[in-house]
Amino acid sequence: MIGQKGVALGERGGGVEKHVAEISRRLVEVGHDVSVYARAKDDLDQPETYHGVHLLYMPTIYTKNLEAIVHTFLSTLHALRQDYDIIHYHGVGPSTLAWIPRLFAREATVITTFHSQDRFHKKWGFFARLYLTFGEWATVHFGQYCIAVSHVLQVYCRDRFARETVYIPNGAELIEVASDDQLDRFGLSPQSYVLTVGRLVPQKGIHLLIEAFKGLQTEKQLVLVGAPSFSQGYYQHIRDLAEGDDRIHFVGYQEGEALQQLYAHAYLYVHPSESEGLPLSVLEAMSYGIVPLVSDIPPNVEVLHHTGFTFPSGDAMALRDALMRLLDHEAVITSQSDEVRAVIEVAFNWDTIAKHTESVYITARH
Repeated sequence: MIGQKGVALGERGGGVEKHVAEISRRLVEVGHDVSVYARAKDDLDQPETYHGVHLLYMPTIYTKNLEAIVHTFLSTLHALRQDYDIIHYHGVGPSTLAWIPRLFAREATVITTFHSQDRFHKKWGFFARLYLTFGEWATVHFGQYCIAVSHVLQVYCRDRFARETVYIPNGAELIEVASDDQLDRFGLSPQSYVLTVGRLVPQKGIHLLIEAFKGLQTEKQLVLVGAPSFSQGYYQHIRDLAEGDDRIHFVGYQEGEALQQLYAHAYLYVHPSESEGLPLSVLEAMSYGIVPLVSDIPPNVEVLHHTGFTFPSGDAMALRDALMRLLDHEAVITSQSDEVRAVIEVAFNWDTIAKHTESVYITARH
């Protein structure tokens, strides 16, 4: 697998890294030999394996515009010298190089995964967005099979490029968390806060959430879990925006038991993102039975499966109104807890997702 930063990277990882980690270890469990190319800077300990997955570290140039593509190129050159049956590229940027093994490693089968329309992420400049637009075309044309993580992306590929893709979504695990002993260090108690989790970058819409929340008359807290990524200026902006409201908590990156408890004991999960592939953090919140309120962009709505609540994307006043209604009607929230967990169990189960990925590999090899 090529294109991801690695696996189990903590705050340096994102949705793609989580996706690769969950699928690769499950493929190993059923007998496959899996290698994941990783970036040395993102995994400082550089373990050789992860749940039986081989981790191969390639160098790169650590700048915003070059890091991913240089690492992908060097990983591809290394892959050409191996005896791989499948070479799987993750993301529209890395998939621009999928033509290389198609030409020079013809015994291998090339798979690509369309995770999101990265060109809409606000950190990119004009030329990077142009390249990522080409990357969308490359993702559906350079691989023998292309996987799309949402029906929205699947339809987009069909309409824009007249190409069929295989739908295999992101997923989550159902987790039961009873303890709340970790909440004390954040000054929180169960059901006392609204939660959002993710990288603190512009396209996640955190500024809208802060703006909406500051106008509410409520004793509930707002908890922001995550760290900036190539976005220190934006991080400072949202800190300034939250200044003066001691109900708003920036708790940084969290993982393990602390993150599980933050999810499990939240009153409501809010995801105001303006651009997504298929939002993993919303899936994870739902896996704990936490009802989500999300912006109405199609990938977010797709995850809900007719549960949860939406507001018009980019509209802070509409978000404030939605929060006000939901904070005042607890029964509406609690009534959907079992429903959102059922959605995860039926439609977004990692074990099933890994089996579907394996089926694509097997089909492609025959």
